[in-house]
Amino acid sequence: MVADGLRVLFCGINPGLMTAATGHHFARPGNRFWPVLHLSGFTPRLLKPAEQRELLTYGLGITNVVARATARADELSAEEYVEGGRLLTAKVSRWRPGWLAVVGVTAYRAAFGDRGAQVGPQERMIGDARVWVLPNPSGLNAHWTAATMAREFARLREAAGAADQGGSVSVTTPRS
Repeated sequence: MVADGLRVLFCGINPGLMTAATGHHFARPGNRFWPVLHLSGFTPRLLKPAEQRELLTYGLGITNVVARATARADELSAEEYVEGGRLLTAKVSRWRPGWLAVVGVTAYRAAFGDRGAQVGPQERMIGDARVWVLPNPSGLNAHWTAATMAREFARLREAAGAADQGGSVSVTTPRS
């Protein structure tokens, strides 16, 4: 679900089985993407996965690194991630979002060969798009709570908003 010139293009790892069955991104009930998107201020209300097209009205879109649906991301091969990174680069170059937000640091590392990447803004740019790595909102990611994820998503929202208004973007990395 992309359009030209989005403020932020969120990029999940790959569709889960529920997403594949429904056609709606982050559709599994335990996934925290939609609540975190709202808590962080990207949306004025909590959207349901079936309402994903409404994101376009906020200048937001969603895609995936890998198109193949699996029950778990660890079922994907290294080759699928690398090919997904190549295809994602082409997609971002074509659709020109302001920010590419990869949801999952492990997926970003695998897709772009950046083993040292951490959650937060990256030095890498894809075309004219800046890149931000966000924590994976899967219920399996116990390292991040909805509240801590929402803070990281909000940092991206603030950076994307500052960029929209032509201001310089100054981003600091919080201490753990």
